[in-house]
Amino acid sequence: MTRVLHVLDHSLPLHSGYTFRTRAILKAQEAMGLDVRGVTGQRHAAQSPSDPEVVDGLTFYRTPGEAGGLPLVREWSEVSALADRIVALASEWRPDVLHAHSPALCGLAAVKAGRRLGIPVVYEIRAFWEDAAVGNGTGREGSAKYWLTRVLENDVVSGADRVVTICEGLRADLIARGFAPEKISIMPNGVDFEMFGDPLPRDHALAAELGLGEGPVIGFLGSFYPYEGLDDMIAAMPAIVAAVPDARLLLVGGGPAEAALRTQAESSPVADAIRFVGRVPHHEVDRYYSLVDVVCYPRKGMRLTELVTPLKPLEAMAQGKLVGASDVGGHRELIAHGQTGTLFPADDPAGLAAAMAGLLGSRAEWPARREVARSFVREHHDWALNVRRYLAVYQALLPSLDLPSVAA
Repeated sequence: MTRVLHVLDHSLPLHSGYTFRTRAILKAQEAMGLDVRGVTGQRHAAQSPSDPEVVDGLTFYRTPGEAGGLPLVREWSEVSALADRIVALASEWRPDVLHAHSPALCGLAAVKAGRRLGIPVVYEIRAFWEDAAVGNGTGREGSAKYWLTRVLENDVVSGADRVVTICEGLRADLIARGFAPEKISIMPNGVDFEMFGDPLPRDHALAAELGLGEGPVIGFLGSFYPYEGLDDMIAAMPAIVAAVPDARLLLVGGGPAEAALRTQAESSPVADAIRFVGRVPHHEVDRYYSLVDVVCYPRKGMRLTELVTPLKPLEAMAQGKLVGASDVGGHRELIAHGQTGTLFPADDPAGLAAAMAGLLGSRAEWPARREVARSFVREHHDWALNVRRYLAVYQALLPSLDLPSVAA
């Protein structure tokens, strides 16, 4: 049986979009007949009861210690510790392929270990982390750290045997940097239909508790980062309520922008139509999804959102929800306007309001649009099917591997 070791920044039991994508990949690969395990670097900030640690039936190895020291020295120490852990692990559990996932530090460790072991390395980019830092407000485009992160990313792409990105935007950017197109494959975000395939009926008790009435309800469930554009959503609410008086906005989650958003909402002339819930346990998210008619993603226009496709709209479609989203590149790659969702101009509250009012006013079209979107996700973004794209990548590196049929 082919063995694949995934090299990770962090993993379950921590909850994040990163760990949920990892879980989906590993579970789907296991179901396909591969033997998979994960190893995390020193940034996995969770106390592990054992090493290896089994979480949700998946096995993860940990890298001991905590990197310290001056910048650059600290990061290189992390890379070296993770590379050493991979090499030590390989003497016990002999992987056929090292499959590293961004950030670049994980990729550097995998490339370093792969060369020592003579094992091919696949590097998977989920986002360019220098752009993610700008979007999260922790970095500045054009700064020394921004360019250093990009240089490290380029080094990993050069050193890896094959590269996988989650979308065409990232792949095209790498090709524009001079990397060979045939080296770079796409593994799009997907949905685990065992988790998202059976939406709950509307939780009327929860709706009453939150004072939502009968709606319609526009919702956002996720992290409140500035680039998500939730300030534009709040700014659009007066015009939406003027067109659809019973409309409500439900915001579930938290993050760096939360305080500013709450202040903005409190001063809105339709403050009573806006509900903040805060963060909720992961197992309760479905209850809040059940309240929402339209899930809205008003992302700002910037490099991060233009290049990267988000996972959340796919999950919403799988839940049978209508989707509205700004027309940034990452959304356009996922959403066909008027078919699988509604696109509106980015950074434009008036345009957002007009689009949402039009969508809310066309209830007769909702059932057909929900079904089209759900069918799109099932046909093109089901992890159980998409994960087979990895087989061609692994097979190209090691033709003698005993892999399941790529065409199966």
